[in-house]
Amino acid sequence: MKILICEDEEIMLTALEFRLRRQSFEVLRAEDGQKAKAKIEADDPDLIIADIMMPHVTGLELIKFVREELKRETPIIIISALELDDVVLKAFRLGANDFITKPFKPYELILRIKRIFQEKEIEQS
Repeated sequence: MKILICEDEEIMLTALEFRLRRQSFEVLRAEDGQKAKAKIEADDPDLIIADIMMPHVTGLELIKFVREELKRETPIIIISALELDDVVLKAFRLGANDFITKPFKPYELILRIKRIFQEKEIEQS
């Protein structure tokens, strides 16, 4: 499974990449929303993890791009230091599948990823 991580904080990006690779996921990286859009179009990841606040294109704009412009159902997990109810609600309204607040434990994110892939597998069978 191919996962795109869209995160502008290098330490967080590297840590998530390391953890996901240890779980045998193929990992793509994007340091900003513009690069994320290009990777999504070119590589068609199986899941997207996106920070809400990124340079050039925000996580919310990225959800809208995937759902409305590309018309893809790719699962999207939004991560954010912001715990604002209206931002969380907007992310879900736009089509996010999950939302996790920083700081979080890496295993929690991995459990959420595995749950999404299991649900997707059930839908396809």
